[in-house]
Amino acid sequence: MATAVTPGAAASIPHLGPLGIWSYQLDVRPMAEAQKAAAELDELGFGALWVPEAVAREPFANVALLLSATDRLTVATGIASLHARTAMTMNAGWRTVSEAFPGRFLLGVGVSHQPLVEANHQGRYGAKPFSTMVGYLDRMDAATFWGAASPVAPQRVLAALGPRMLRLAAARGVGAHTYFVPVEHTAVARAAMGPGALLAPAQTVVLEADATTARAMARRFMRRYLALPNYTNNLRRLGWGDDDLDGQGSDRLVDALVAWGSLDRIAARVQAHLDAGADHVCVQVLTADPQTLPLAEWRELASITPSLRTRPST
Repeated sequence: MATAVTPGAAASIPHLGPLGIWSYQLDVRPMAEAQKAAAELDELGFGALWVPEAVAREPFANVALLLSATDRLTVATGIASLHARTAMTMNAGWRTVSEAFPGRFLLGVGVSHQPLVEANHQGRYGAKPFSTMVGYLDRMDAATFWGAASPVAPQRVLAALGPRMLRLAAARGVGAHTYFVPVEHTAVARAAMGPGALLAPAQTVVLEADATTARAMARRFMRRYLALPNYTNNLRRLGWGDDDLDGQGSDRLVDALVAWGSLDRIAARVQAHLDAGADHVCVQVLTADPQTLPLAEWRELASITPSLRTRPST
């Protein structure tokens, strides 16, 4: 019988490198095409590939298939919803994939969002997502699992935005994955978690120099997230107000959340997150056709990795 694992700040922090890719496009392409793209991301030198869970592929099967096509790349869930499966099932999936691909699977767990939970999982979101997460982690760590144990301890991060969830991410995982956040949040997150936890923000980008075109693409992406209170409440904590959040978002908010322009401008935004305390930035590329893999853009982004400066290891 495998013994219980309780990750925490003392656990080994994964070395993901400064730059990764966050992609929903892989979910909507045939798996053979997605695997071929993942293999190329591995060859290009990206440290991690992050995949979501929403209304497309089941994340554990997806991750295992993508990992089977790569040699070095870490594949992470960004995030697997705790409302989609019991804590015992989440624990079993985590350990199964971790054993098959030692040290290359990073489980991201989150409470998701009330509208998504109620629409997709027929569940009750509850008034206290922090308490929900604590109880779920307790049940995960106490769950029985008789399968083969991984030679490398399984690792997890939590989706976190507010200070309590960020501190929990450092205490009950190896760190936090943040999403739909400006650079200023990365500094807040680092201060909340302390120096020893992994911080991996997602940064959405548009490789388009025309401001009107780039902001239009950004707003098509942003509108679904501006309808989710977890994200807007987080932005309000940072000082963003109704003038920024109402409608499709102000130009100032668009520019803070979605980096657009030249490759140099994108690199500067990634570096700003690293300077603010991030260990790893996973870049999500927007294109005019959301069904198409942004292979050309990924190849361009790979070239910025050598210039990125990361914070000293702790």
